[in-house]
Amino acid sequence: QVQLVESGGGLVQAGDSLRLSCAASGGTFSSYTMGWIRQAPGKDREFVAAITRNGGSYRADSVKGRFTISRDNAKNTVYLQMNSLKPEDTAVYYCAATRKIAGLALPLAYEYWGQGTQVTVSS
Repeated sequence: QVQLVESGGGLVQAGDSLRLSCAASGGTFSSYTMGWIRQAPGKDREFVAAITRNGGSYRADSVKGRFTISRDNAKNTVYLQMNSLKPEDTAVYYCAATRKIAGLALPLAYEYWGQGTQVTVSS
């Protein structure tokens, strides 16, 4: 059981950078794979990036070269560094946790979810 709280979203211009943070509590943070999933208006939830307990990181093709996921187990925090933001990145971004290490590109793999933080990128 883990509780997740996202922060760092906001309104930015195309080409700008933003760093999202997710603070975890109530569980053993280092035992979870952590992921970021986003949902744009009228769209299904979409996998963005994940990082496993073993240190492997994975990113969706749409964000490769622009977004980086990292974690700091001492702070029970996972980050998403977003560079070169595009209007297509506009969405609510959710932090999520799972004990799985496979099938991570599917939102259904994640057991625990934060409340989300809004990212809006203007043209």
